[in-house]
Amino acid sequence: MDVSALVWGLTIAGIVGLLLFDFVFHVRKAHTPTLREAAIWSSIYVGLAIVFGFGVWYFGGAAMGTEYFAGYVTEKALSVDNLFVFLVIMASFKVPRADQQKVLLFGIVFALIARSAFIFAGVALINTFSWVFYLFGAILLWTAVSLLREDDEGTEADNFVIRFARRHLRTSEHYDGDKLFTVENGRRVLTPMLLVMVAIGGTDLLFALDSIPAIFGLTSDAYIVFTATAFSLMGLRQLFFLIDGLLDRLVYLSYGLATILGFIGVKLVLHALHENSLPFVNGGQPLPVWEISTGLSLAVIVGVLAITVIASLISPAGRAKTVETTLRKHARNAVDEELPEADRAVAYRALVEAERLVPALPGKGRAAIQEHEELAALVASAHRQHAEV
Repeated sequence: MDVSALVWGLTIAGIVGLLLFDFVFHVRKAHTPTLREAAIWSSIYVGLAIVFGFGVWYFGGAAMGTEYFAGYVTEKALSVDNLFVFLVIMASFKVPRADQQKVLLFGIVFALIARSAFIFAGVALINTFSWVFYLFGAILLWTAVSLLREDDEGTEADNFVIRFARRHLRTSEHYDGDKLFTVENGRRVLTPMLLVMVAIGGTDLLFALDSIPAIFGLTSDAYIVFTATAFSLMGLRQLFFLIDGLLDRLVYLSYGLATILGFIGVKLVLHALHENSLPFVNGGQPLPVWEISTGLSLAVIVGVLAITVIASLISPAGRAKTVETTLRKHARNAVDEELPEADRAVAYRALVEAERLVPALPGKGRAAIQEHEELAALVASAHRQHAEV
């Protein structure tokens, strides 16, 4: 699709406008979104993405429309996976619930900027070197294998960006609302809020290394890549608050994403072979290999995600994970001395109710919770503290 400079300008202006609207009307004043608010705005952003996709289909043709929707669905799935890491980072830094919106919006804006740079660099490389498809395919296949090998420890907020930030940035021990700087003992220092944003910005760069090759496996049109990526990020903040309680229940999401990334990686390698110019592969001549169509790619992506989500929600492991997450959440709130006493009492009552769900869980899920030493210690601490009240 030949996109004019005017259309590019209007598209970028529209996306920037949506981000500014989000900040001015939802994020500037710190608050925790209600479930209704999150559901409404998540639906609006998904609706805008779908309407835009139909516009691409109408003006660019069925092939471009299919490429857009395949890219959008893939990037949206990867963005949901990114929310797991954002959740771990914010829990690690104990970001107040009402201030998490600003952190998420910063993460979205930084991700959009970082990925835009990767997109245009990727387009330039593809137009110059066809062998780049081999590289992108290898990255995705390696990422797929890494997802399958990843264990629970792999979700800890402990990458080199966070370690560097903790070591070299002097911050205060406490938050000052959502301010990035504060005065402590007569000195101007950074607040933990800035440290959180540095950590999320660093992880965004790492995420781009996976997400951009994935969408280039579906289309090499810069406009489609940019818009599908941008719309997948829009509304991610609202989605976080909408599915916060469900994130940990998607126990098979990593397997689904590994399947999708592996599939797209194979598609990229096949395309690279079809366009081959490397002298040590078939004498530098293209190979007559079968190529996977974008329509089939879209069907596989949607099918794998549907199976992954349904299997996670109905599985005993998913139910056990939900109970474990609920126990940990309420136990932490019950012993958090920074919360008002009334809120801690409410959290403790919710903890007691959640404990009653454990005996009804299947054997493995029940045993995993009962044998989790860190969780058991946290729950016991909550019981001790509230027994003394």
